[in-house]
Amino acid sequence: MRKINGVPVEAHTDLSSLTGGEVLKWDATNTLMAWEDQDSTGYVPLPAWLGTRGVFAGGWDESSSSNVIDYITIATTGNATDFGNLILARQQVGGVSGGGRGVFCGGQATGSWTDSNVMDYITISTLGNASDFGDLIDAGNAMGQCSSGTRGILSRQSSKTHNLEYITIASLGDALDFGDYVVARDNPAGCSNGTRGLFGGGYDGSSRRNEIEYVTIDTIGNALDFGDLTVGRNGVAATSSTVRALWMGGETNSGGTNTIDYSTIDTTGTAIDFGNLLTNKYSGTACSNDTRAVQGGGRTPTYVNVMEYVTIATTGNATDFGDLTAVRAYIQSGISGD
Repeated sequence: MRKINGVPVEAHTDLSSLTGGEVLKWDATNTLMAWEDQDSTGYVPLPAWLGTRGVFAGGWDESSSSNVIDYITIATTGNATDFGNLILARQQVGGVSGGGRGVFCGGQATGSWTDSNVMDYITISTLGNASDFGDLIDAGNAMGQCSSGTRGILSRQSSKTHNLEYITIASLGDALDFGDYVVARDNPAGCSNGTRGLFGGGYDGSSRRNEIEYVTIDTIGNALDFGDLTVGRNGVAATSSTVRALWMGGETNSGGTNTIDYSTIDTTGTAIDFGNLLTNKYSGTACSNDTRAVQGGGRTPTYVNVMEYVTIATTGNATDFGDLTAVRAYIQSGISGD
């Protein structure tokens, strides 16, 4: 049986998000290794920052910071399953992935309410507890993040700063300086197409922001203006395919919203309405397998464990997916991989 990222091809109702006009290349085990655009001469690897398994780590469970790591199979619906634990329970953790590894960065622990510089990692295909990866330059929480599969970029969200840091996902070690935002803010959302990383929304201490900024992930430097969300908000759950970024829910100046926006990552401009979540929701997270986006957790303002999904290539409202293992919000760490 032919498979894409380990999932039987029959489970994929739409392969058009791969490239368009592609010739698929299968190995001897009937696994899709790459595709070739008919206008090019070489095979393009499947995205290293995407996969069939979605992972959600940490958060706030209404009484304390959580160390819980859950996982799902994105192509199927159903409840999440326990994966293991973070090395330190914390909320508002950033997450990046690539090459089968997930890294969870920063956050805030219960008690002292001080920001953390901890980074820990998992092997996405292997259940178990996280291990130490290294340290952020500055402790921070409410982090936006994006990944090329090789490099992960993290917004250093300490006192609504401008700063961005980066790590090499395959190599344990401390983060390095990447550059600066245009607009200082905390609690933005981040996603990428593997080449360009986008950061949208956030809070500047007085109002929710609508700005989207972008970086070229493999080139160190400052962010540039991309466009705007349809409504200013923070606590957005963001994820993407290789083509399209989704901005799901968030908290506006007047409360939570069910708005889903989308941006075409290779172009700049104002986001476009995609559809709606099942309810007004903020401070959840999201992940993607390039075809489907799954949003999980958050506040309505009641804390919830609900997950819902959309098909990224088509606009429309979200559908129920299942439940996380525990009610929690302020997650922000959704990743995917194999």
